[in-house]
Amino acid sequence: MAKPSTIYQLKIALKDIEPEIWRRVQIKDCSLTELHQLIQVCMGWDNYHLWSFKIAGEDYGDDPDGEMGMSNPRKTKLSAIADQGVKKFSYVYDFGDNWVHEIKIEKVLETDPKVKYPRCVEGARACPPEDCGGPWGYPNFLEAIGNPDHAEHKDMLEWIGGKFDPEAFDLKGVNQELAALR
Repeated sequence: MAKPSTIYQLKIALKDIEPEIWRRVQIKDCSLTELHQLIQVCMGWDNYHLWSFKIAGEDYGDDPDGEMGMSNPRKTKLSAIADQGVKKFSYVYDFGDNWVHEIKIEKVLETDPKVKYPRCVEGARACPPEDCGGPWGYPNFLEAIGNPDHAEHKDMLEWIGGKFDPEAFDLKGVNQELAALR
Protein backbone atom coordinates (compact mmCIF):
# COMPACT_ATOMS: atom_id res chain seq x y z
CA MET A 1 0.00 0.00 0.00
CA ALA A 2 1.27 3.45 -0.92
CA LYS A 3 2.35 5.82 1.83
CA PRO A 4 1.00 9.38 1.63
CA SER A 5 4.53 10.44 0.66
CA THR A 6 4.72 8.12 -2.37
CA ILE A 7 4.96 9.55 -5.87
CA TYR A 8 4.71 7.43 -9.01
CA GLN A 9 6.73 8.44 -12.04
CA LEU A 10 5.05 7.23 -15.22
CA LYS A 11 6.02 7.36 -18.86
CA ILE A 12 2.98 7.58 -21.13
CA ALA A 13 3.71 6.90 -24.81
CA LEU A 14 1.32 6.85 -27.72
CA LYS A 15 1.82 3.62 -29.66
CA ASP A 16 1.97 3.19 -33.45
CA ILE A 17 3.20 6.74 -34.12
CA GLU A 18 6.78 7.59 -35.16
CA PRO A 19 8.57 9.56 -33.94
CA GLU A 20 7.20 8.82 -30.50
CA ILE A 21 4.74 11.12 -28.73
CA TRP A 22 5.23 10.78 -24.97
CA ARG A 23 4.96 12.38 -21.54
CA ARG A 24 6.72 11.72 -18.23
CA VAL A 25 4.55 12.51 -15.24
CA GLN A 26 4.73 12.35 -11.47
CA ILE A 27 1.53 11.72 -9.54
CA LYS A 28 0.42 10.80 -6.04
CA ASP A 29 -1.65 7.67 -5.57
CA CYS A 30 -4.94 8.01 -7.42
CA SER A 31 -7.81 6.06 -8.92
CA LEU A 32 -7.69 4.94 -12.53
CA THR A 33 -10.39 7.53 -13.26
CA GLU A 34 -8.08 10.24 -11.93
CA LEU A 35 -5.19 8.79 -13.94
CA HIS A 36 -7.40 8.96 -17.05
CA GLN A 37 -8.01 12.67 -16.34
CA LEU A 38 -4.27 13.26 -15.97
CA ILE A 39 -3.57 11.50 -19.29
CA GLN A 40 -6.20 13.59 -21.04
CA VAL A 41 -4.49 16.79 -19.89
CA CYS A 42 -0.91 15.65 -20.44
CA MET A 43 -1.48 14.21 -23.89
CA GLY A 44 -3.77 17.01 -25.04
CA TRP A 45 -6.97 15.05 -25.57
CA ASP A 46 -10.39 16.64 -25.05
CA ASN A 47 -12.14 13.78 -23.18
CA TYR A 48 -14.86 13.35 -25.83
CA HIS A 49 -14.64 9.56 -26.14
CA LEU A 50 -14.81 6.28 -24.25
CA TRP A 51 -11.61 4.98 -22.68
CA SER A 52 -10.19 1.97 -20.86
CA PHE A 53 -7.13 0.57 -19.14
CA LYS A 54 -5.93 -3.00 -19.67
CA ILE A 55 -3.98 -4.13 -16.63
CA ALA A 56 -2.80 -7.70 -16.07
CA GLY A 57 -5.50 -9.03 -18.41
CA GLU A 58 -8.37 -7.06 -16.87
CA ASP A 59 -10.20 -4.10 -18.43
CA TYR A 60 -11.17 -1.03 -16.39
CA GLY A 61 -12.97 1.84 -17.95
CA ASP A 62 -15.69 4.09 -19.11
CA ASP A 63 -18.57 1.63 -19.42
CA PRO A 64 -21.67 3.74 -18.70
CA ASP A 65 -24.18 1.00 -19.53
CA GLY A 66 -22.14 -1.92 -18.16
CA GLU A 67 -22.31 -3.62 -21.55
CA MET A 68 -18.56 -4.03 -22.05
CA GLY A 69 -17.89 -5.96 -18.84
CA MET A 70 -15.21 -3.59 -17.58
CA SER A 71 -14.28 -3.16 -13.94
CA ASN A 72 -14.96 0.16 -12.23
CA PRO A 73 -11.89 2.43 -12.59
CA ARG A 74 -12.96 4.55 -9.61
CA LYS A 75 -12.40 1.59 -7.28
CA THR A 76 -8.85 0.72 -8.40
CA LYS A 77 -5.86 2.72 -7.24
CA LEU A 78 -2.48 3.10 -8.90
CA SER A 79 -0.88 1.82 -5.67
CA ALA A 80 -2.82 -1.46 -5.94
CA ILE A 81 -1.48 -1.96 -9.45
CA ALA A 82 2.10 -1.20 -8.40
CA ASP A 83 1.74 -3.47 -5.33
CA GLN A 84 0.83 -6.34 -7.69
CA GLY A 85 4.21 -5.87 -9.39
CA VAL A 86 2.70 -4.46 -12.58
CA LYS A 87 5.26 -2.24 -14.31
CA LYS A 88 3.53 -1.72 -17.65
CA PHE A 89 -0.11 -1.49 -18.80
CA SER A 90 -2.13 0.11 -21.56
CA TYR A 91 -4.69 2.87 -21.89
CA VAL A 92 -6.98 3.20 -24.91
CA TYR A 93 -8.69 6.45 -25.74
CA ASP A 94 -11.44 6.69 -28.37
CA PHE A 95 -12.51 3.18 -29.29
CA GLY A 96 -13.10 4.32 -32.91
CA ASP A 97 -9.70 5.92 -33.52
CA ASN A 98 -8.11 3.44 -31.08
CA TRP A 99 -5.34 5.56 -29.60
CA VAL A 100 -3.33 3.03 -27.57
CA HIS A 101 -0.94 4.36 -24.94
CA GLU A 102 1.70 2.33 -23.13
CA ILE A 103 2.11 3.33 -19.51
CA LYS A 104 5.26 2.35 -17.63
CA ILE A 105 5.69 2.76 -13.90
CA GLU A 106 9.29 3.96 -14.03
CA LYS A 107 9.95 4.85 -10.40
CA VAL A 108 8.40 5.16 -6.99
CA LEU A 109 9.71 8.31 -5.34
CA GLU A 110 9.36 10.17 -2.07
CA THR A 111 7.30 13.35 -2.16
CA ASP A 112 9.27 16.57 -2.48
CA PRO A 113 7.49 19.04 -0.16
CA LYS A 114 8.46 21.90 -2.51
CA VAL A 115 6.68 20.32 -5.49
CA LYS A 116 2.98 20.37 -6.36
CA TYR A 117 1.64 17.12 -7.82
CA PRO A 118 0.55 15.94 -10.31
CA ARG A 119 3.11 17.37 -12.67
CA CYS A 120 4.52 16.64 -16.09
CA VAL A 121 8.31 16.72 -16.04
CA GLU A 122 8.99 16.24 -19.75
CA GLY A 123 7.55 15.09 -23.04
CA ALA A 124 7.85 15.24 -26.78
CA ARG A 125 5.67 16.19 -29.72
CA ALA A 126 2.09 17.36 -30.01
CA CYS A 127 -0.83 15.06 -29.43
CA PRO A 128 -2.77 14.25 -32.61
CA PRO A 129 -6.06 16.14 -32.90
CA GLU A 130 -9.30 14.45 -31.86
CA ASP A 131 -11.05 12.49 -34.61
CA CYS A 132 -8.21 12.61 -37.15
CA GLY A 133 -8.51 8.88 -37.82
CA GLY A 134 -6.25 7.22 -35.29
CA PRO A 135 -2.68 6.09 -35.94
CA TRP A 136 -3.60 5.18 -39.52
CA GLY A 137 -5.28 8.56 -40.26
CA TYR A 138 -2.82 10.85 -38.50
CA PRO A 139 -0.08 10.54 -41.18
CA ASN A 140 -2.67 11.47 -43.82
CA PHE A 141 -3.69 14.50 -41.76
CA LEU A 142 -0.03 15.60 -41.45
CA GLU A 143 0.50 15.13 -45.18
CA ALA A 144 -2.60 17.21 -46.00
CA ILE A 145 -1.70 20.15 -43.74
CA GLY A 146 1.95 20.11 -44.81
CA ASN A 147 1.36 20.11 -48.57
CA PRO A 148 -0.37 23.17 -50.06
CA ASP A 149 -1.05 21.14 -53.23
CA HIS A 150 -2.88 18.37 -51.33
CA ALA A 151 -6.59 18.15 -52.20
CA GLU A 152 -7.57 18.38 -48.50
CA HIS A 153 -4.99 20.99 -47.44
CA LYS A 154 -7.38 23.92 -47.08
CA ASP A 155 -10.16 21.86 -45.46
CA MET A 156 -7.83 20.24 -42.92
CA LEU A 157 -6.24 23.57 -41.95
CA GLU A 158 -9.69 25.07 -41.51
CA TRP A 159 -10.81 22.04 -39.47
CA ILE A 160 -7.78 22.28 -37.16
CA GLY A 161 -8.14 26.04 -36.70
CA GLY A 162 -5.47 27.31 -39.09
CA LYS A 163 -2.28 25.62 -37.94
CA PHE A 164 -0.87 22.55 -36.23
CA ASP A 165 2.76 21.90 -35.31
CA PRO A 166 3.32 18.16 -34.74
CA GLU A 167 6.66 18.88 -33.03
CA ALA A 168 5.27 21.32 -30.45
CA PHE A 169 4.94 20.40 -26.80
CA ASP A 170 4.06 23.02 -24.20
CA LEU A 171 5.28 21.68 -20.83
CA LYS A 172 4.38 24.88 -18.98
CA GLY A 173 0.85 24.87 -20.46
CA VAL A 174 0.31 21.23 -19.49
CA ASN A 175 1.39 21.93 -15.92
CA GLN A 176 -0.91 24.93 -15.72
CA GLU A 177 -3.83 22.65 -16.72
CA LEU A 178 -2.69 19.97 -14.26
CA ALA A 179 -2.85 22.56 -11.47
CA ALA A 180 -6.63 22.55 -11.93
CA LEU A 181 -6.71 18.81 -11.07
CA ARG A 182 -5.12 19.35 -7.63
